Amino acid sequence: MDWGPSLPDSLVLEIFLHLPHDAVLRAGLTCRQWQAVSRDEFLWRELFYSYYRIPRSVPRHPSAVSWYREFKRLYDCIPCVEVQTLREHSDQVLHLAFSHRGHRFSSCSKDCTVKLWDTERQDGNISLVHSSSMRQFNWGYTQFSQFNPDDTLLLVSGVYLGPHHSSSGEIAVISLENYTLLSRVRNKPYDVFGCWLNETHLISGNLHWIGNMTSCSVLWLNKAFQDIESENVNVVKRLFKIQNINASTIRTVMVAHCRRHDNPDLLLDYEAQSQARRQKAEQDNQHHPLLFDLGASDSEEEEEAESEEQCEGEDKTYLLFTTGSLTYSPHQIGIKRIKPDQMTTSGPVLGEERSSEEFFDSLDHVIDIHGHIIGMGLSPDHRYLYVNSRAWPKGCVISDPMSPPPIAEEIDMHVIDLKSLREERRSLRAHRAFTPNDECFFIFLDVSRDFVASGAEDKHGYIWDRHYNICLARLAHDDVVNSVAFSPADQELLLSASDDSTIKVWRSPRMVRLAQASPRQLRPRSLLPSWLLRHKNSTFSGSVNGKAVSEGWKKPSEGK
Repeated sequence: MDWGPSLPDSLVLEIFLHLPHDAVLRAGLTCRQWQAVSRDEFLWRELFYSYYRIPRSVPRHPSAVSWYREFKRLYDCIPCVEVQTLREHSDQVLHLAFSHRGHRFSSCSKDCTVKLWDTERQDGNISLVHSSSMRQFNWGYTQFSQFNPDDTLLLVSGVYLGPHHSSSGEIAVISLENYTLLSRVRNKPYDVFGCWLNETHLISGNLHWIGNMTSCSVLWLNKAFQDIESENVNVVKRLFKIQNINASTIRTVMVAHCRRHDNPDLLLDYEAQSQARRQKAEQDNQHHPLLFDLGASDSEEEEEAESEEQCEGEDKTYLLFTTGSLTYSPHQIGIKRIKPDQMTTSGPVLGEERSSEEFFDSLDHVIDIHGHIIGMGLSPDHRYLYVNSRAWPKGCVISDPMSPPPIAEEIDMHVIDLKSLREERRSLRAHRAFTPNDECFFIFLDVSRDFVASGAEDKHGYIWDRHYNICLARLAHDDVVNSVAFSPADQELLLSASDDSTIKVWRSPRMVRLAQASPRQLRPRSLLPSWLLRHKNSTFSGSVNGKAVSEGWKKPSEGK
């Protein structure tokens, strides 16, 4: 349609600036001139900021090649299309975990089973591979699982209903080669969960009360391969012994392997960047985490300081956990470095009988969240720690450790930089929770290269962009969403688990179109018509929930 007098490009651009993005795309199919104007970078820059409601002080993602493609990435590559619902669990599904290759994932449930699933079927559907019931070991339910680094073993954590106190838990290690049980380890309290340190060793916890409000948390390094008939000889080496005050305890342990952090910083608060740069020099000179060693002399302390400087450029391994100092509800992140000589069980075996007079290990760093922590997750490079919390009232004073302050319904997601060991000022918010302080439960979140996702008590999962700090999609369930998990092999595949006893599988609109396309349609073609195709078809055939697409992409403008 290149006949007749044409409008100047500047006038066409001015008209397009007043149209929504889908109308601009359709208009671009009219003629060559309009198509050229519809791909104008200035146009898509304006559409990007207005549609996603992002402050203009926020720059474009460093890896983005154009504003048009960046708009399309946030619109078309978010896993917001429900493609499958897994109903094999008979009770609430509490946790999901992918293998490092992404070819399997595990699920834990109140039905006391741990199930393994295959994600590599030719038809694209996910299928059940194996299910193990833990009731024969007197478990109440399974609550957490994690694959070891080489995906050969599975750690399963659960609540133990034995003669111990009700807060006792247990960790089981299952071989993924033949699904046999290799070992069982005591874990107290049960919400320590446990985690892998390396391919063959895992970390568990134990708790000893030494007073009315004072206790001692002992973190143990355990070998994965042990005799399953014994429950008391699995502990092979003590890692740390930490004192708890005001009825607090250590919970939710995880390991971060910080690989020197050569990657660029994640810019989370652009308005604060200039101020942060000005303050950086002062912080480097004035603030250092205090390290306490009651048995070290002055000369030993100087030697340790020198060794710390020498190790500045080396990879570091941190043990992260929730703790507290004011009340029993977890409100602080504790950070303790694990040194290389602590990562093996060689040497004498340590028993659990220790007197209360022995010194305690001090923490290298503590970050106060000023609220009840209900979830944590690491970025894939272990550079950033994302923390779900429900805030306390501003300026509140805690006079009774057994009476923590009321907590907000809104869930804040804090971001902690493990390179600088400080919290970034800007936090994410969109999801909600309603249970009171003494009934709070863990809501598992997950982080991919570009996105972060979390469950919530409002019957939805949420997805945010890590760079722009905007909520991109809401994922509907019929009850509380307890856990979400991105595939490490493909961030356009996401799972969500709920109290409605289901696991939902979500894929991006782009991946859904590719899966539905016939071989004839898969030949190289322009990206523009394929993107427009989704605007013409509001529903998808088969098991794809088209409604989830339309709802998911309306939410970015509401999430701010």
